[in-house]
Amino acid sequence: MNAKLFVIALATVAAVNSAYAGGSTELVLASEVEWEPLNPARGENSPQAGTLWGDRKGTVPTGFLARFVDGFSSPPHIHNITYRAVVISGSIHNDDPDAAGMWMPAGSFWTQPQGEVHITAAKGAANVALVEIDRGPYRVLPPEEAFDSGERPINVDASNIVWVDPPGVTISPDGPKVAYLWGNLQDGQSHGAFVKLPAGFTGNIHSHASTFRAVVISGRPRYLGEDPRALEPGSYFGSQEE
Repeated sequence: MNAKLFVIALATVAAVNSAYAGGSTELVLASEVEWEPLNPARGENSPQAGTLWGDRKGTVPTGFLARFVDGFSSPPHIHNITYRAVVISGSIHNDDPDAAGMWMPAGSFWTQPQGEVHITAAKGAANVALVEIDRGPYRVLPPEEAFDSGERPINVDASNIVWVDPPGVTISPDGPKVAYLWGNLQDGQSHGAFVKLPAGFTGNIHSHASTFRAVVISGRPRYLGEDPRALEPGSYFGSQEE
């Protein structure tokens, strides 16, 4: 690697791990993702979706990539569930229908509460975001079905991400960094964070979590398992207790 990279790590406790001892591991390369319409009702105008884990049409926790063409802009709509998202490439706007454009670049994070009317737009040659939900199914519904869940949206530009030294690591301006995005770091609680590793880093990410998932947002790390692989942005690796 000749540049810093970062991944978003999703786990159920404060520490995270690339391979849970005694469990199973998963690896999905960005080049292996199978794409299908995210909203089939829109036909050829629909964004594309590629599942990384779970099943957005089912009831399980799910993570998928959403891909938008340059100039895409959705009509006002709602979702039946809350989602969290990270921009991997391009620029994405996600806000109230009448809001001024706030274009989030790669590395930005946002949440979309269930039931809240909004639009999503994209600009750039390649616009891809990671979308993650606690449970499915993921549905797109008309604004007439809007409701107030009590949640409020969060939009954090990449330039406003706060990086800190991870616990148990020697403090260094050029060392690994983390940025906590959502959730509770107490044992047994789900949470998500960015993990940024310096160029040339070799090591392990440890976890006591029963489930760990990570998606490459930037850079090209190398996954050192039984079958070492270079991971492009959008690639996923994870582990689960059996």
